[in-house]
Amino acid sequence: MDTSQDILVIILSTALAVLLVLAIAIAVLVVKLLQTVKRITQKAEHVIENAEHVTEAFSHASGPLALFKIVRNVAEMVSKHKK
Repeated sequence: MDTSQDILVIILSTALAVLLVLAIAIAVLVVKLLQTVKRITQKAEHVIENAEHVTEAFSHASGPLALFKIVRNVAEMVSKHKK
């Protein structure tokens, strides 16, 4: 091999080694980012489930509350009529 070929091989092998190290570092960062995104989505799903339970509880309570409001309105009408 000529001296210029030796220099070119050294330069290319060094560049390849640097790019390999960078690729490994980027892959590690991407895996960490994906884990963080996964945790965030799990928390968001948990919040949505809790919100669904709350709305379900309100919908079940709305029937008795509506009946209570009707009774209260009738009582108010009767008390106003007596005065």
